[in-house]
Amino acid sequence: MPKTQKLHLHLESSRKRAPLFHLTEEKWAAAAKRHRALAKNLHVTIGWDGDIIDDALKTTDVMINSNPPRENLRGRAPKLKWIQTTGAGVDGLMPMEWLPDDVTLTNNSGAHGDKAEDSCTMGLLMLNARMPEVLTNQRERRWAPIFSTPIEGKTAVVIGFGDLGQAAGRAAKKLGVNVIAVTRSGKPTKPADFVYPVTRIDRALPKADFVIVTTPLTAQTRGLMNRERLALLEPHAGFMNIGRSPIVDYAALTQMLAKGELSGAVLDVFDQEPLPADSPLWTTPNLVVMPHISCDDPRYIDQLFDTWFANLERYLAGRKLKNIVDRKLGY
Repeated sequence: MPKTQKLHLHLESSRKRAPLFHLTEEKWAAAAKRHRALAKNLHVTIGWDGDIIDDALKTTDVMINSNPPRENLRGRAPKLKWIQTTGAGVDGLMPMEWLPDDVTLTNNSGAHGDKAEDSCTMGLLMLNARMPEVLTNQRERRWAPIFSTPIEGKTAVVIGFGDLGQAAGRAAKKLGVNVIAVTRSGKPTKPADFVYPVTRIDRALPKADFVIVTTPLTAQTRGLMNRERLALLEPHAGFMNIGRSPIVDYAALTQMLAKGELSGAVLDVFDQEPLPADSPLWTTPNLVVMPHISCDDPRYIDQLFDTWFANLERYLAGRKLKNIVDRKLGY
């Protein structure tokens, strides 16, 4: 392409986010070197916390930005055609009336599967061995042996079966655990042994030795695991959430853990992050708090750029992009 026809790509980062997610000049330079031929088609600007966003938007064609400006976006960015988020979840961008009809939004779905599979393997083994309770006893300097049966042959109910859910399913199957997936459609999906539509979730939950929440946060999934549904679980069941916190009634969950009505829980996502020091979750018995680390690899932005360049090749060829977000479904 002649220089005058280069696409203007704007990268926008926030210093409030962990450095793992920063779109730095160094990371971009390394990615551009890996994809030299495609990078020649781009003019790139990099901004931080909106410092150059107003000027950049005037000529931006494509933007990588998890928190794009929403007020009068078309007027401010007359050439904008494509926004890429750094994350997979886009619940923070809903509802999407702010997004112009001719702008495509893509997410980073698919980037979390390998790490999520490892984390779910760890979580399942921890829950089976009653490690949340063991760690509670350790903090209280209480010697109380807990003996558990092998995990093989037990059942995990996985709520949501997209990228993260399938990773949880693979983790379970590696351990010899049966998998019941709960999905919007209820259609058969590997590696699940059985699939229930979300309308029949109440029939699936009593079968669970373990529950893993992986579903995106949407209007339909908010509050899905409420007090009544948590009460459907057997007392020996373990619980893990790597999806979004508003899907689960944490107040009800912590009460059940304190009363021994669930054997243990591993939570990786919270309403407020970082989790405030005065949150009761820190001291809830039989609960392991993970600081939102279950799905993210230190090479996260390198992988994001590689995935984005593959999509750029499609974009330049006029082909349909991968990972397009459905505005109505919210994922």
